[in-house]
Amino acid sequence: MRGAVLYGPRDVRFEERDTPTIIKPADAIIRVSATCVCGSDLWPYRGVNPIPQPTPMGHEYCGIVEEVGSDVTSVKPGQFVIGSFFASDNTCPHCHAGYQSSCQHREFIGTAQAPVLRVPLADGTLVATPDVPSNDLVPSLLTLSDVMGTGWFAADAANVKPGSTVAVVGDGAVGLLGVLSAKHMGAERVIAMSRHESRQKLAREFGATDIVTERGDEGVERIKELTNGVGADSVLECVGTQESMMQAIHATRPGGAVGYVGVPHGVALDGGKLFYGHVHLHGGPAPVRRFLPQLLDLVWSGKINPGKVFDLILPLDQVAEGYRAMDERRAIKTLLRP
Repeated sequence: MRGAVLYGPRDVRFEERDTPTIIKPADAIIRVSATCVCGSDLWPYRGVNPIPQPTPMGHEYCGIVEEVGSDVTSVKPGQFVIGSFFASDNTCPHCHAGYQSSCQHREFIGTAQAPVLRVPLADGTLVATPDVPSNDLVPSLLTLSDVMGTGWFAADAANVKPGSTVAVVGDGAVGLLGVLSAKHMGAERVIAMSRHESRQKLAREFGATDIVTERGDEGVERIKELTNGVGADSVLECVGTQESMMQAIHATRPGGAVGYVGVPHGVALDGGKLFYGHVHLHGGPAPVRRFLPQLLDLVWSGKINPGKVFDLILPLDQVAEGYRAMDERRAIKTLLRP
């Protein structure tokens, strides 16, 4: 088969790779219906995270089960399934606590930008849909593999409550779905921080009540103005830079919470300022598997439509253009169809 391979900065190729097969009894093989480019893929694509050798890419996926190992009992061939970007057994103490992305036996899924994918620990990782979905539902189902689950975790980690005021730092796909998540959790006011008109429009559609275009200290001051000098109850940090993290912490009221899901790059925290800020910090790689059943129900019943974040759809063999479009901010998120 052919799949995406990253050779170096801005050098993605669509080339021959070995077709996956069952290796362990807990594996499943799925025929990928849709995959996509993640904002976190742009870090190695831009050379910020160097790669030592040509590396297959992709960690968001959904599709039809083709084959299962002898130990797999929860899914079967012919079912449409979604799985997390971290495979987990869903039985270890960390999984039971709801942190499947820290499973004691976790394995990163990193080869999903391809027509066929091997998923280890299939029983603990994959969730089947009630039936094979129609094509128009696939984009929203795909988001549950990572980006929607990550936006939801940001809101969950930031302790979003009904009637609360929420600020979202970052207007990429995760930030936009953080807006959707906060609104669905009952936030009365959702402040989206964005300078891009198309992203502002989608943020409004997902439930943003206010748009703040300022960044850094100016962005913090604007949020303080909008909240009568208090700050937001919850702030979702969806970027991963020093500026975005500081902006998130400083925009949070004393006793409020920051949910941070942007993969951190160069982030350092001042212990003294944290101590006197009285701000809760919680985040990390989203435990997508914890939220998958609930989010699947919301998508299946039509209560949320997170697939709207895909504003570019390409055939998988044009994966390099998918990366370029996101890198150049011509696209919010690229969906790829094998």
